[in-house]
Amino acid sequence: MHLQTLKIPICCNIQSPKLQNPRLINGFSQPLPIYNCKGNEVSNSNNNRFNNSLSFSSNNNGGIVKSRKGLVGVKDVDVVTLGNLCVDVVLSVPSLPPVALEERKAYMEKLSSSRPDKKYWEAGGNCNMTIAAARLGLRCLTLGHVGNEIYGHFLLDVLLDEGIGMVEMSDDTKAFDGNSPYETLLCWVLVDPSQKHGFCSRADFSKDPAFSWMSKLSGEVKKAIRQSKILFCNGYAFDELSPSVIISALEYAMEVGTSIFFDPGPRGRTLSIGTPEQQRALSLYLSMSDVLLLTSDEAESLTGIKNPILAGQQLLNKGVRTKWVIIKMGSKGSILITRSSISCAPAFKVNVMDTVGCGDSFVAAIAFGYLHDMPTVNTITLANAVGAATAMGCGAGRNVATLEKVMELIVQKDSKLAEDDDFSNLFLDENSSDTNEVMLVSKSTNGISSCLNHVSLQKVLSELLPKLEIVNDEKRMVPS
Repeated sequence: MHLQTLKIPICCNIQSPKLQNPRLINGFSQPLPIYNCKGNEVSNSNNNRFNNSLSFSSNNNGGIVKSRKGLVGVKDVDVVTLGNLCVDVVLSVPSLPPVALEERKAYMEKLSSSRPDKKYWEAGGNCNMTIAAARLGLRCLTLGHVGNEIYGHFLLDVLLDEGIGMVEMSDDTKAFDGNSPYETLLCWVLVDPSQKHGFCSRADFSKDPAFSWMSKLSGEVKKAIRQSKILFCNGYAFDELSPSVIISALEYAMEVGTSIFFDPGPRGRTLSIGTPEQQRALSLYLSMSDVLLLTSDEAESLTGIKNPILAGQQLLNKGVRTKWVIIKMGSKGSILITRSSISCAPAFKVNVMDTVGCGDSFVAAIAFGYLHDMPTVNTITLANAVGAATAMGCGAGRNVATLEKVMELIVQKDSKLAEDDDFSNLFLDENSSDTNEVMLVSKSTNGISSCLNHVSLQKVLSELLPKLEIVNDEKRMVPS
C-alpha cells in the first residue's frame, strides 16, 4: 500500500470559544495547572500515569542524569516528540490528487473550503507514535503547535484521553488569535478505490515551513526535553519547523543527556538535496542521534548502498553518537544493527487491513525496548508485533494497536513469521556480517552456524510477555 499524507492549515473560518490559557500543557509533570483543550483546569489525578514508575529496569528510569554540563535533574518522562502534530481527515475519493502543480493546488483549496464531518477526523502525525507508546506504558509528551479552534480542541482532547501531555512551542501571542498561519495543521489522507493513499500539501506551494514564525525554543519546551529520556524527531518536522529550531532541539537534548531518535522518512531524500540549512540539519541528526530508523529504500537513498545491512552499517560508522540503526523492511521484517551485532526478526503474518500508523507504532516499541534495556532481538520482535497489531486495524491515531491486541498476537500458539529466503540471505553476504554476531529470529532453531545464530521465536515471546503483563497490570491500577 502506498501512503502519503497531506498537511495544510485550515483555511475555512471556524468560530470556537477562546482558550482561557493559550499556553496549553496537558499532563506535563510540573507544578503548573493542567488545562484541557477548552481551557478548563482539570485534576492532576487524571494523569496519574505520569507519577507512576512503569519501568522494569533501574536504568534510564527517573534517575538523576549527568550531562556534559553536570547534573540535569530527574528524567520522569519517557518520550517527547518534536512537532508534526496534526488532525488527519481520512476520505475515500474516486481518484487521487492530480500531479500538475496548479491542479493540485485547486484540489487542495476545494478540500479545505468546508469543514469535513467529524467522523472522518483522527489524531495524526506524531500523535500516532505517542499514542502507541502510551499504550505500552511509556509516559509521553508532545512538543508542537495547535491552534485555538475546533481542530486544536479535538487534538488536545484525544491526547488528554490517552494520558499524553502537550507543550505549546510558540511564545507568539498571535498564534492564538485565529489567524490562518497559526491554525492547527489539517492532514487529508485520501484513499482511492484500489486502496492507494494520496496527498495534497501546503508544502507543495511554499518554500517555508508551515510554522516558520517559530524562531527559538521556549523555556517550557527546554524543560520538557530536559525531563525526557528520549527526544523523537522525524523528517515531517521540517514541514512545520525551521531547520534552526530543529537543530536547537537536538543540541539542547545532547546538552542535557536526552537520547535522540531520528526517522528521516520520505523527507530524507529531499532534505539531502535541499537548502544548505536543511542539509546541515539532516547531517547533524544522522550523525548525532542515538537511534536511527529508516526503511531499506530510505537507507539506500541516503547511502547509495542497496544492501540494507551494509547501508545501515555505513550510517552507524558515520555516526558520532549512534548506537542503533534500524532498517524497516515492511512485510519482510526488520533489522537492528549495533557496533557488535546484527539482529533480524521476520514480520508476523497477519491479516493486514491498513498499514497507516504501522511505522509509528514500530518506533514506539523500539523506544520501549531501548528504555528497558531489552535484548536487541527481543526489541525488534516486539516492534514487529506492535506494527503488525496496528496493521490488523483500520487507520492510525486512536486506532493504533492497544496493549491487549499486542499481547493477543504474542500469546498465539500458532504465531507465524513471514520467513523469506531473500531476507535470510542478506545475512549470508560475507561482506555484511564478517565482524558482527548475527541473530535471526525463527520458528525453528538449527543451532549456531558459522555466521548465523538462530533464536527461537517462542523463547523471545516468552521473555516479552511478562514485561507486557506488568505494564498491563500497572495500567489497570491507574484510576480512569
